[in-house]
Amino acid sequence: MAALQTTTLDAIKKNQTQLLGEWSNGLDTSGATRNIKEQDLKQQTTEFLQLIVSGIEQGNGSNVAAPGWDDIRQFLEKLSHSRALLGQDSHQTASFIFALKGPLFALLQNHYQDNPALLAEQIWEISVLLDALGMHTIRTFQKSREAVIKRQQEELLELSTPVVKLWDGVLALPMIGTLDSQRTQVVMESLLQRIVDTGSEIAIIDITGVPTVDTLVAQHLLKTVTAIRLMGADCIISGVRPQIAQTIVHLGLDLQGVVTKANLADALKLALTRLGITVSKTV
Repeated sequence: MAALQTTTLDAIKKNQTQLLGEWSNGLDTSGATRNIKEQDLKQQTTEFLQLIVSGIEQGNGSNVAAPGWDDIRQFLEKLSHSRALLGQDSHQTASFIFALKGPLFALLQNHYQDNPALLAEQIWEISVLLDALGMHTIRTFQKSREAVIKRQQEELLELSTPVVKLWDGVLALPMIGTLDSQRTQVVMESLLQRIVDTGSEIAIIDITGVPTVDTLVAQHLLKTVTAIRLMGADCIISGVRPQIAQTIVHLGLDLQGVVTKANLADALKLALTRLGITVSKTV
């Protein structure tokens, strides 16, 4: 099995400055340096090339899963994570490695110009190694990107379910968009925690911003209402529009005695009445 020659390693070590310069220029031209500081790029390219040289010196071959390539894998995992946070895509991230091919191949062509067979062999070995490192980078980038997206989704869920204190003892949860199992869980957790924190007696769930109510949505609402009651608080559902009321009737849904109101104002008025509070206009 062919392997990278000592002369190939020597050529890389003697021409590191040239390689780094041509590599950086190629990255800049391809747009792979977007949002990356020049100093950070210089540090990353220098460290990566040194890790490759070290790995080749130790005779680790092109199997990047081998223990000898641990350091470079860890480097690429950190790189992929940082690029995902910067908003780069997988193509830009992988280009960090693949852009090194051009300068390296040109260097080897000049170095082995009198030995075409050895040139082809060494270019193949370098290509296999960089391809393997590139694939590892793409895989780790996808994992990092998925983690970022998941965190953003969780943050959006929290932002889309704000619990508002309308009055002492009265909380309101305005719902906007479609209810699903994951969102219902977030709704229950945030609302129940606020009931505990504030000692509120009544929670109003406003569904004015919920486009449609079907059997699944009704089940999610009932789960939330049941959880609120188990906490010792009452629940009122507001924002029941005529279309939603008709849908509930047609579906034969049983809201199990849940109090509903057409709008948030009526729900707040009822909540204050239950608390024995009267609000009147000043003349």
